[in-house]
Amino acid sequence: MIDLYYAPTPNGYKITLFLEEVGLPYRIHRINISAGDQFKPDFLSISPNNKIPAIVDRQPVDGGAPISLFESGEILLYLVEKTGKLLSKGLRERAATLQWLFWQVAGFGTMLGQNHHFNHYAPQPVPYAIERYHLETKRLYSLLEAELQKHPYLGGDNYSIADIATYPWVVPHLRQRINLADYPTVRNWFERISKRPATERAYKLDEQS
Repeated sequence: MIDLYYAPTPNGYKITLFLEEVGLPYRIHRINISAGDQFKPDFLSISPNNKIPAIVDRQPVDGGAPISLFESGEILLYLVEKTGKLLSKGLRERAATLQWLFWQVAGFGTMLGQNHHFNHYAPQPVPYAIERYHLETKRLYSLLEAELQKHPYLGGDNYSIADIATYPWVVPHLRQRINLADYPTVRNWFERISKRPATERAYKLDEQS
């Protein structure tokens, strides 16, 4: 059983998408970010960076005590190692997939997050920041478009944790001032993933709460 500390954000969806794909049992603990749940001592003992997602694996493969983890990229890698799923064992596709996973964690999510902040949450408009992060968002979408013109999925022929990590950040593309018609290969990839049963289940979790 995996205890998942979660909020319905792009980073939170990464983990529910994975868990639904592989069928690993899990239990959701909702963290109300608006109410400051992320700063409570019990949560900080699991996620010292006060961010979601975080997990506690009650049945680690070594048979030892429960393991707690934070940071979405590490959680995905840990779950891959636990299940043996959603990451190729082939040297080249594995390496390519992992580089796109780290691209998402270090760049795509970070820059799009800044785009969201300065467009929707900053207490006053900052034109330079709005333009800077919009241009960087478009550049990153262009990279995504170019990669997906080479392969059906990020890093190769198989759906993987790189796609799972990236997809939730594309869901709010309209709030990023991005028109997917300008990135037709990304749009095709996005539509294919959105129709996966596991994706539909992951996004319906919030409708059920």
